[in-house]
Amino acid sequence: MSVNLFDLTGKIALVTGGVHGLGMAMAKGLGNAGATLVINNNTSDTLEKALEEYKAEDLHAHGYVFDVTDDTAVEEAIAKIEAEVGPIDILVNNAGIIKRTPIVEMETKDFELVVKVDLVGPFIVSKYVAKNMIKRGGGKIINICSMMSELGRDSVSAYAAAKGGLKMLTRSMATEWAKYNIQTNGIGPGYFATSQTAPIRVDGHPFNEFIIGRTPAARWGNPEDLQGAAIFLSSKASDFVNGHVVYVDGGILATIGKPSNEN
Repeated sequence: MSVNLFDLTGKIALVTGGVHGLGMAMAKGLGNAGATLVINNNTSDTLEKALEEYKAEDLHAHGYVFDVTDDTAVEEAIAKIEAEVGPIDILVNNAGIIKRTPIVEMETKDFELVVKVDLVGPFIVSKYVAKNMIKRGGGKIINICSMMSELGRDSVSAYAAAKGGLKMLTRSMATEWAKYNIQTNGIGPGYFATSQTAPIRVDGHPFNEFIIGRTPAARWGNPEDLQGAAIFLSSKASDFVNGHVVYVDGGILATIGKPSNEN
């Protein structure tokens, strides 16, 4: 009898911040692989619009509003999701923010906010989801990291610090929870074609030329390029994969790049 290692039929996947962009693309990938989706956001209006889009594509999605940085709200939401939808088999910690400010100009409260959402948030949500996964004997957790988990860049110190910390939190979770048959891994997106990057993805724009030249694949990523990694790390195919970050970046982290005048 053949087994489809990537089939997610019957699985329930919680995707935080899965209301647009890369988070929505990954959630759609899981849904098309058979998973029932639970989509989170911290505001109801944006969430409702996203649920309409999932429904239009015949994907089974539920929506829950809660703040991933609010310990009590997360605990209550996880309990409610499991009571109303079912046990969470897959968690994708995707919710995040970024603030672009030079270090010497950045307010401490802004630095703390980015770290709270991008690092403490995944800690809180994972803690409550993992408690139930441990009782049931397994599960999948995917932390959405970044190339900034490995590289620094001007004016994104808080984001880089949080994403670097998230990479190490991923390894710590894997170390603690592997014995419970929980696989914890990360995905590190490169530069992707989204509505946020549209203004700079035009011919002649310096940053567009830089990204295309810096990326061995010589293009921006499409959001759908993340779906394969998300499905793999959510499926039986990754049952012995733990503590890794899969960088979906077109090869940027594999090279130091080349001079602009080199063909």
